[in-house]
Amino acid sequence: MPEFRFRMPVEWALSSGQHWAVIGPNGAGKTIITDMLTGKIPLKEGEVLRSQECDYPGAIKSVTFRDIYDVADYKNMYYQQRWNTSEADQSPLIKDLMGSWDQQDYLQELLRFFHAEDLLDKRLILLSSGELRKFLIIKMLLSKPAVLILDNPYIGLDAPSRLHLNDLLQRMASMDHLQIILVLSNPDDIPEIITNILPVYDKQLLPPVTRENFIENQNLQHKLFPQNTEIPDLPLQEKPSSDYQFALQMNAVNIKYGDRAILQNLSWEVRRGEKWALLGPNGAGKSTLLSLVCADNPQSYANHFYLFDKKRGSGESIWEIKKRIGYISPEVHLYYLQDVPSIDVVGSGFFDSIGLYRKCTQEQYACALEWMKIFGIENLQHQSFLKISYGEQRLILLARAFVKNPELLILDEPLHGLDKSNKIKAGKIIERFCWQNGKTLIYVTHYPHEIPPCVTHRFVLTKS
Repeated sequence: MPEFRFRMPVEWALSSGQHWAVIGPNGAGKTIITDMLTGKIPLKEGEVLRSQECDYPGAIKSVTFRDIYDVADYKNMYYQQRWNTSEADQSPLIKDLMGSWDQQDYLQELLRFFHAEDLLDKRLILLSSGELRKFLIIKMLLSKPAVLILDNPYIGLDAPSRLHLNDLLQRMASMDHLQIILVLSNPDDIPEIITNILPVYDKQLLPPVTRENFIENQNLQHKLFPQNTEIPDLPLQEKPSSDYQFALQMNAVNIKYGDRAILQNLSWEVRRGEKWALLGPNGAGKSTLLSLVCADNPQSYANHFYLFDKKRGSGESIWEIKKRIGYISPEVHLYYLQDVPSIDVVGSGFFDSIGLYRKCTQEQYACALEWMKIFGIENLQHQSFLKISYGEQRLILLARAFVKNPELLILDEPLHGLDKSNKIKAGKIIERFCWQNGKTLIYVTHYPHEIPPCVTHRFVLTKS
């Protein structure tokens, strides 16, 4: 959690029948506010007063992406483990994590509502980012809290799931004695059920407003999310010209885990310099496909699969492949759990390590810091990666993906958790980077409007 205190004492009252959105830019202090409500942050002074209807254990529940740490021992897992069949089999099944059998009717109703009926028989470690979010939301709804806090609930969900979530929020808002608080970084995500807005800016609470007043108040929105997103020149170093023709080639690829087929008879070619969008619903196999491209999945050896014109298993090492690739994904984010300075996380991109760190040279540190400046996060260089906000962590990992000037850039939901201003800035950086001759891009998103203009090809996976 962030380690900073608010600049002024926090005062906020939730009246009966209200549903709130706590909204502000990355690092503003939104999660600190909700952590105060749930008791995750001990108060040095003051108190949180609850009504009689809300004064019982578990009355206030919060769902954040980091909550997955509480149901899975990610600290003792390594990233490639999720793609190793025998080790993935040690991960618990979702049905074993869903609580008591007296809630099974309600559980089935929630699963149907989220179109997630197949979730129960999947293993936790193999869930996609969107599936993990569905699981966390459903698990928390089973406890039927009085106040439910959802931290950026829309990110990672495909378009149908976002609509289903809005429908579910609408249904929940009509329930007696249930209040909803959404923590958001984008004004466009505010659903109709929200009645009041609490703006948070630079560790300060701004005066609360109604939903209608917030939407009409462009000055307030511009204060929270300034549109001045000019970026300096990128710190790009000249590299010898690569002579490969295809970044990847796959022909009739099949990937299975036990009896469950993830990819079936899949063929795809990406030529050097092409820019692709990889699309598909939650659970379609996008993360598994990318695990092949990033040389993390051992099942590539049993398939007709080429990277940089070389068949997998023909003698090249994983690290020879990875040094040519820059990569970010929500799944990778889960495995960064070390309490290290953020600049070391950026610098780990030189060594393609996840959770393991080697000491950078002075030149590499300078390059890492330069990329942090590009993303506007140089002030975070000495701060612990674990003590900055989720959105700030995302910017750190974006800088990590670019730091070695890769030939192939793989961006899986790269704008995950970023506020409106940072989304615009990151989009410009991605576009400018891809202007370079020979740069190849694979871009994954559930938001078509976020696809960079340079993308000219689309590859769509369907859920089997």
